[in-house]
Amino acid sequence: VCTPSFWLGLMLMLLFAVKLDLLPTTGRGGWENLVLPAVTLGAGAAAIIARVTRSSMLEVLGTDYIRTAHAKGLTERAVVLRHAVKNALIPVITVIGLEFGYLLAGAVVTETVFAYPLVNLVVDVLYASFDPRISYE
Repeated sequence: VCTPSFWLGLMLMLLFAVKLDLLPTTGRGGWENLVLPAVTLGAGAAAIIARVTRSSMLEVLGTDYIRTAHAKGLTERAVVLRHAVKNALIPVITVIGLEFGYLLAGAVVTETVFAYPLVNLVVDVLYASFDPRISYE
């Protein structure tokens, strides 16, 4: 959660691309080129979402309607899937929405580390659309 994305990206490159030679460090080829940037971007968000999901589920599982569902004879699986998850997802969806902005901001740093020109390409195209003096051939 506290690890900067540029440092995590560099460490993942060192381990999986340099030491183990499993994945490419840069490029825009197949899915192999997206693994390290995706893990770099998603690691921090996944930790926060997992923590909120766990605490929300623990809170919901202690409520009266869950106790009532157990008393009605529903299986543990039915109670969790039908009643608990549905009500526990509300805070999780909120956190996912907030994390989306952080993912967009982190994408700029991550694409710089992995030399993946997605955001910079979009910015360049926007330059041309807003300024008529700029054109691309």
